[in-house]
Amino acid sequence: MARILIVDDERSMCQLLEIAFRKDGHQVETALRGDLAKRKLESQIFDLVISDIRMPDLTGLDLLQHIRTISPETYVILITAYATIDSAVQAVNLGAYRYIIKTDKLMEELRAAVERALTESALRSENRLLRRELSRVRTDEIVGRDQKMKEVLELVQTLGPTQSTVLILGESGTGKELVARAIHKYSLRADKAFVSINCGAFPDTLLESELFGYLKGAFTDAGGNKKGIFETADGATLFLDEISETSPAMQVKLLRVLQEKQIRPLGATEDVPVDVRIIAATNRELKTLVSEGKFREDLFYRISVIPVRLPPLRERKGDLEPLARHFTVKYSRQAGRGTLRLSAEILRLLQTHDWPGNVRELENTIEQAVALTPEKEKQLSVERVRDAVLSGVTEEVTLEPEGMDFEQRIAEIEKQYLTQALVRATGVRTKAAELLKMSYRSFRHYAQKHQI
Repeated sequence: MARILIVDDERSMCQLLEIAFRKDGHQVETALRGDLAKRKLESQIFDLVISDIRMPDLTGLDLLQHIRTISPETYVILITAYATIDSAVQAVNLGAYRYIIKTDKLMEELRAAVERALTESALRSENRLLRRELSRVRTDEIVGRDQKMKEVLELVQTLGPTQSTVLILGESGTGKELVARAIHKYSLRADKAFVSINCGAFPDTLLESELFGYLKGAFTDAGGNKKGIFETADGATLFLDEISETSPAMQVKLLRVLQEKQIRPLGATEDVPVDVRIIAATNRELKTLVSEGKFREDLFYRISVIPVRLPPLRERKGDLEPLARHFTVKYSRQAGRGTLRLSAEILRLLQTHDWPGNVRELENTIEQAVALTPEKEKQLSVERVRDAVLSGVTEEVTLEPEGMDFEQRIAEIEKQYLTQALVRATGVRTKAAELLKMSYRSFRHYAQKHQI
């Protein structure tokens, strides 16, 4: 379905084309004068304009120039009963998509031209989305042998073919986007684009224009009409990462999209229907934010039709070894070298760490260790892995201006030292106890206290 504007000073021609293209499933607007067409173009975004050339107040060529200025992505087909070489040349030079003479084959030629234009437009939109996502595409499959991850993957395969909105919950680095891509892969939209946007990475005004699009002049830098992600991704899957970071005003707009299946570009006066499957994600507890009045309850229930909770890496340590091997293969290949081996000592070392950064932290650790392991070595360096793990553990102690929970902070510091000692001792507790100048019994007590 496309949004088409028909401009002709002959009412009968407008009516004929409107009926024909509405029957084909398109949204159609008409204008009997060029100035009325300009007004519609300044309040809506059209995919295509079909305009007569000879009109009393504004010619089709003048209208074409105006469209090229405010909406350069809109296709324009000019029709005329008075064809001349001069007008045809002008039309081509000004960027008309087609120049068609009004004959008894007008409808046949118009339909063919519209179909080609909309096919090109769809390909252009898809290419734009692909370019947008190119730097974010993750080709690695989800690695999950642990029972908790197997249950997640089973749920992904079950809900993929549905049209339901999905909310993915989990700490930072647990792989929420990978799971969202897997849902898309199993969905009926798998042949369409997977489009993602981090809601926390944009100020509110920029996020709105990015999602909903805008008309020329809607704000200071709006130099022309632009479709937003919702409209461009029609028929596809849209992943809204960190949805908890949206403002109350944006939450209202997102709720409206989910309820009405329509968006309104900035500066527009007309709604645009959209068919987009939403997958949202957050690393925060939305129920808590709802109770605190920081997130709309009605939006929460709209996006959490099917919640998927990802376990942190510390709760799925059965995946540590396969993940470590996966990343070692990946980064060894990227470095143009044979795959480095993982020793039992390294695997024990990885098991001792709590992985607060989850899978992302593990990946960064392996990538760093591969990069720093000497070229002549065939095995991943234990020292480099240990250094990479320790680089993610902080010993800094600060007193915040608003104060702190002293006992909780001391417990955190205790846990950090215990973890560092275990890392340096490659998991051997007696050695870790010696490093901390304490008895093995005391070390065991603290390890049990902090569930290490």
